[in-house]
Amino acid sequence: MKLRTHVNLIVASLSAALVMLAAWLQFDGTRRSVGEEIAGANIVATQLLARMIVGLDQRGEAAILAFLEQLGRVRAHEITMRNANHEVIYQSPPSPYKAGREPPAWFASLILPTMPVHVFPLSGGGEVRVEANASRAILDGWDNLIELVIFGGIAFAVLNIAVFWLVGRAMAPWPVIVDGLTRVEQGELAHRLPPLKGHEANMIGATFNRMAAALQDKQLSDRKAFEAEQRLQQRRELDQLIEQRLDEERRLIARELHDEFAQSVTAIRSFAVVIANQHDAGSRTAEVARLISTEAARLYDAMHGLIPRLAPLTLDTLGLAETLEDFIKQWRGRHPAIQFSLRHELPAQLGDSITIAIYRVVQEAVINAVRHARPTQVDVEVVCSDSTARVRVADNGVGLPEEWSRPGHFGLRGLQERMAMLGGKLTLTEHAPHGVELTAEIPLGAQR
Repeated sequence: MKLRTHVNLIVASLSAALVMLAAWLQFDGTRRSVGEEIAGANIVATQLLARMIVGLDQRGEAAILAFLEQLGRVRAHEITMRNANHEVIYQSPPSPYKAGREPPAWFASLILPTMPVHVFPLSGGGEVRVEANASRAILDGWDNLIELVIFGGIAFAVLNIAVFWLVGRAMAPWPVIVDGLTRVEQGELAHRLPPLKGHEANMIGATFNRMAAALQDKQLSDRKAFEAEQRLQQRRELDQLIEQRLDEERRLIARELHDEFAQSVTAIRSFAVVIANQHDAGSRTAEVARLISTEAARLYDAMHGLIPRLAPLTLDTLGLAETLEDFIKQWRGRHPAIQFSLRHELPAQLGDSITIAIYRVVQEAVINAVRHARPTQVDVEVVCSDSTARVRVADNGVGLPEEWSRPGHFGLRGLQERMAMLGGKLTLTEHAPHGVELTAEIPLGAQR
């Protein structure tokens, strides 16, 4: 049901109830007034007539008849005189007030109270009958009720027409608002409502426009966020591809250094030793040859130190567990004052991406701890569950340097990007009173 119809039904119901209440009050007032009038008049009339008839009865029926004809009509009473033969010799004349009209019988029966009929017997055998007749008063009440109903009906109609028109004017902005809501629902977020008449409608319109503007801004923000997320995803895919290519290039470079350059440097050193042995120990040629041999040995050692940083070749031959053990063994040899511990629980196969990621995390964390934290203990733990590979590297050093997160420090940031590409996360936590713990979690469902 429409609100306009609902309001009109309420007003119509209330106004109809008021009209009916007024009609009932009018009816009840008429009934009460007629009853009181009849009761009072009947007592007065019967008392007076009784005294007059008793007095005139001694003079005969003619005297009583003359008195009644001279008396005429007594209000609200009918007087009838009969002779000894029960013939009507006198009857009250009809009332000239609203002559010829009578109220409806049902209305009169509801209004007129039950009153006794007074009969006065005459000495000659006749009688005088006095009975209440309030037809004029009842007719007045009926006319008043009809007027009330007519004017109430007119007022009822005028009121409802006025309310219907006023409510229609007040509700005129609602179709505009509903149309605006429908258009916004259909995606037209740029739609705005015009200024609406009425304080409340204008407030709703202003609120609607602010809501539509907010939705439009949010849609634009969501679109920009989606586009940014798409670009970020594309960038991550590109970074992952670049990282894969870099890993491949590192492997190739490491293998070239190990297979080609290392052999060449070894050959140079061998040639230098041969030349030095073929000349006198104090000769210039022998001295230069020994310098070449020493420099070749230093270059050989530098290459062997660089190869694991590029790509540990043992990952392809021995696997991750042995490579980590070899890595920790090397650092124990370089730094005997630091206690290194390694615990690992690794499956046979992890996949290239996860394997190199775990190795890089351990490598970067250990190198940073040894170089910057001055620890006496470094613990490495690599454990794989059914769904996650977890790497933990903890030290008891001096903690993180203040500038570790500033621009230009790409080691940990690169690890974070690598973890993000694999769907994992990298966390770095300082422990009181000293020490740092680096934890990486990589889902085993990541790209292999």
